[in-house]
Amino acid sequence: MALRPDEFYDHARAAADGELRLPLARMTGWEISPFEPEGLRVAPLRPPTLPEPERHGEDPANCDPCRDRDEGIWFGERWRLARITGVGVPLVLMLFPRDHYDMADLPDEMAAELGVLTTHIVRHVQALPHVSRAHVYRIGDGAAHLHVWFFARPEGQAQLYGSWLPVWDDLLPEYPADVADADAVAVADALVTSYGGRRRATDEQTHV
Repeated sequence: MALRPDEFYDHARAAADGELRLPLARMTGWEISPFEPEGLRVAPLRPPTLPEPERHGEDPANCDPCRDRDEGIWFGERWRLARITGVGVPLVLMLFPRDHYDMADLPDEMAAELGVLTTHIVRHVQALPHVSRAHVYRIGDGAAHLHVWFFARPEGQAQLYGSWLPVWDDLLPEYPADVADADAVAVADALVTSYGGRRRATDEQTHV
């Protein structure tokens, strides 16, 4: 059984200093870290917040992804794919179920579809020129409606390897939107060919 919230907090506090600051993570010493360890410090550890605040869309009636179920660049019967704008890496896509499910709620048939769809999307993102890797993330702390992130890691940028990529994405200048739009269309077209579904017409394109 996992530690209770108070037990976890006490366990973490034991490793913190007098200001409740934990030591810098080993990750900050990696050569791919976007930050130099000198002068960097950890924010003070805060006590547990209970009960946890509701995530966006806990009530499906107020869920933005449910409202936007017909928005995106690609659509299947039960899934849709959208391009996220304002990012720094070459392409960020997000996969949603069109109806209101979180990951733990998915029926087995949709869970199987998610695995196959994820593989196809990764394959097509990595087939784009000058993209070396597609990173896949599911977090779920901010919203109750399942959303899976796909980040395209640019070719040759070894400093953007691994788990720091979303942080680098937030630091980089905005990537040219016309290039990202064209690459998103290429992924959507490839997905139609390999998996099925349909791509939204170019003049109907919408982004998240």
